[in-house]
Amino acid sequence: MHYEVRAVRADEWRQVRDLRLAALQDPVADIAFLETYETAAAQPDAFWRQRAEGAAEGSDGVRQFVALGADGSWLGSVTVLVERHTDDVRFGAPATVDQTHVVGVFVRPEARASGVADALFRAALDWSWALPEPVVQRVRLYVHERNDRAAAFYRRAGFVPSGETVLLDGDPASRQVEYVVPRPPEA
Repeated sequence: MHYEVRAVRADEWRQVRDLRLAALQDPVADIAFLETYETAAAQPDAFWRQRAEGAAEGSDGVRQFVALGADGSWLGSVTVLVERHTDDVRFGAPATVDQTHVVGVFVRPEARASGVADALFRAALDWSWALPEPVVQRVRLYVHERNDRAAAFYRRAGFVPSGETVLLDGDPASRQVEYVVPRPPEA
């Protein structure tokens, strides 16, 4: 499968919206995302414009990477948030070091097991390690304790459980498990 990975552009809000809505219809969306299809589909165009602008190349603090097929179709994406150790907590445990947080990981079923997810994660990690300020000490993400497919991929990508967990609102029997990868010495 041929694909290109790059940062989204501010004018691609429709594609950002469409891919997110596809992700929220995935069979594991209820444990993979903290948002429902109904909530996202009800958002006005202005919401999606702002989301794309905020994650586009050149924006500070957030970057969304997308994998494009040879025909221009959007095969998957990943978003990376910068979290400074002085910031308020967005999700999970407070940052003790400057870090990035990977969210919104999705690859369309027809592109799975093709290398797309690996390429998206390489882009996310490379961007994280290349930030001049803050100097990122680790990258983290959260995965639902029952999302075995995602957890296996994250381990293969070099992430390991940190020991931190977060209870989910509305379901005290379910947890999100934090996975981290530390900054490599050569970065």
